[in-house]
Amino acid sequence: MALNYVWLAFFLISFVVALFRLIVLHDTAVFSNVMSGMFDSAKTGAEISLGLAGIMTFWLGIMRVGEKAGMIKLFAKAVDPFFSKLFPGIPKNNPAMGSILMNFSATALGLDNAATPLGLKAMKELQDINPEKEVATNAQIMFLVLNTAGITIIPTSVIAIRLASGAANAADIFIPSLIGTLISFISGMIAVAIYQRINLFRLPILVFVGGLAALMTALYFGMHNLPPDQIAVYTALIGGLLIFSVIVSFLVMAMISKINAYEVFIEGAKEGFQVSIMIIPYLVAMLVGISAFRNTGCMDYVVNAIGSLFAWMGLNTDFVPALPVGLMKTFSGGAARGLMIDVIKHYGVDSFQGRLACIIQGSTETTFYVLAVYFGSVNIKNTRYALTCGLIADFVGVVCAIIIGYIFFH
Repeated sequence: MALNYVWLAFFLISFVVALFRLIVLHDTAVFSNVMSGMFDSAKTGAEISLGLAGIMTFWLGIMRVGEKAGMIKLFAKAVDPFFSKLFPGIPKNNPAMGSILMNFSATALGLDNAATPLGLKAMKELQDINPEKEVATNAQIMFLVLNTAGITIIPTSVIAIRLASGAANAADIFIPSLIGTLISFISGMIAVAIYQRINLFRLPILVFVGGLAALMTALYFGMHNLPPDQIAVYTALIGGLLIFSVIVSFLVMAMISKINAYEVFIEGAKEGFQVSIMIIPYLVAMLVGISAFRNTGCMDYVVNAIGSLFAWMGLNTDFVPALPVGLMKTFSGGAARGLMIDVIKHYGVDSFQGRLACIIQGSTETTFYVLAVYFGSVNIKNTRYALTCGLIADFVGVVCAIIIGYIFFH
């Protein structure tokens, strides 16, 4: 329901602003630009969805092999003491627990090609135990919000862009991004816990959060002195080894269990193709609305208003040029990356604004994209408070990224 109102707001506000630009600013090209952007976004939405088809087909086939071989249940049993407190609505040792763990792990390692199919698989398994098929369950909302605020341990793509842009130390945003992404994750968890009245001060949850913090600390001390190109190499090595090990373990377990892995893979792969087709309308709708909002200049007006407010209050406004990255990241990861590169080119890769843009890009997520794709994949119409909690995590993430940027680099 919330997504419906936001989607309508994108178009209505965009139309009013476009009329203002036409009548007051005499911008005769505004409507043609908006329509061109909307059609391009519709095409992009379809291309993204179809581009997922191959990846989805492969991963859901592999996941089906893991299910039949019993490996997913083993993962679920391993994380049940922790996740059962965050997801009390999921039955004990349900396969969804294992899929959620694998999705979080892939997201943390920056393996987007694996994270999305694994997340959609988890969403389908959560939908299987959903008594009201068009209404999001508490477990689905918790999963989606934690996914939108998902922890990225090493922002590999951001470091690579900084390296290519000639940064003196491309990995100097490593620890600030670590802190930002952990705060965003915890804020999302707290927001949902308040709605669902979950007591977070329980040993398993504290161990889970503490374990994440300890893992990040260990990775930082293990890698922060390495050259940026070596960090990228080690990250790719860890991620590739982990994911390939999972695939091989699924196939070996299937062989031990005397399961025809090939036939089971084909069975699951068919499901993957269907899911990738199903999300096209949801993704196209959201991307078209976002495009209208962006191409009418609404985003610029919001940023300028925030800058004027802080200037009126007598506060430092050096962060304002990097703010569009945070606002756009909520809507589109690709557009936010483009804005980040633009800030780097304009202000310099080692400038405060350039570094802050990178921290924001590395510590926030694409809430609207994730909600549209994940809920669309299981045909959820009533998302309840998922968007609210996701935006809370985004807001806290951007604010904390700005504060962290000032602490480290200003």
